[in-house]
Order: sequence, then C-alpha cells, then structure tokens
Amino acid sequence: MLLLLVKFPVLNYLIAAVWLINGLFCKVLNMVPRHTEIVARILLEQSSRYLTVFIGLGEILMACWILSKNSPRTCAIIQAILIITMNFIEIVLAHDLLLFGPWNGILAAVLVVFVLINGFSRLEGRPTNR
Repeated sequence: MLLLLVKFPVLNYLIAAVWLINGLFCKVLNMVPRHTEIVARILLEQSSRYLTVFIGLGEILMACWILSKNSPRTCAIIQAILIITMNFIEIVLAHDLLLFGPWNGILAAVLVVFVLINGFSRLEGRPTNR
C-alpha cells in the first residue's frame, strides 16, 4: 500500500488536502472552534481569532506550495518542522483540547513520515532538489 502511495501522486494531493482542510475549513472559516481555543491558550486570548485566521492562511499557502511541487525536499523539511513543533506545543500546553488527546503525537509522527516520503521520493517527471 505504501509503495502505491509513493508511486502515484495521490500522496501529494492527500498531504495538501490535510493542510487545506485544517487551514481553510478548521481555522479561516472557523468550522472547528477548538482551533481558536488552542491558539487562545498558547498565544494571546484577545487576538486568538485573528491569529487563528493568520495561521490558517499559512496552512493554505503550504497546501499551494505542496501542489506546486517546487522544492519538494525543502517543503517536506519545513512541513516536518512545523508539524512536530505545533504538536509538541499543543500536547504540552493544550492537551485537553486536542481531538485525539495523547494520540495526536502518534498521528503527527505518521503524517511526518508520509510528508518526508513524499518530499524525498524520486518520481519520474517530478522536480527534485539536488
């Protein structure tokens, strides 16, 4: 199954969808208010809605970068750093607000593995960093 995901560009679209759904629907459109609560707990409560929208816009831009296939290795490294950092901070400061509680860290680690596989796999016709 894993080889099929690497062989076909579906993995790229799935990873971009994760960023797009979390950025647009969960944060910008506020369909999951828990995200704003997490931002309020970690950053500034009085500005949490604006900061959540700002973070969501960044996630939408990440989805666009993934779909562009420009500098996939750099993109994968930045995604991995962001995912690990965000999840670490959330687990430490807002664990009670996380959808999957302590499992969030494990799911984040799985996502990072797929992100790195996607960014570092050498597929024919796909631009890569040297």
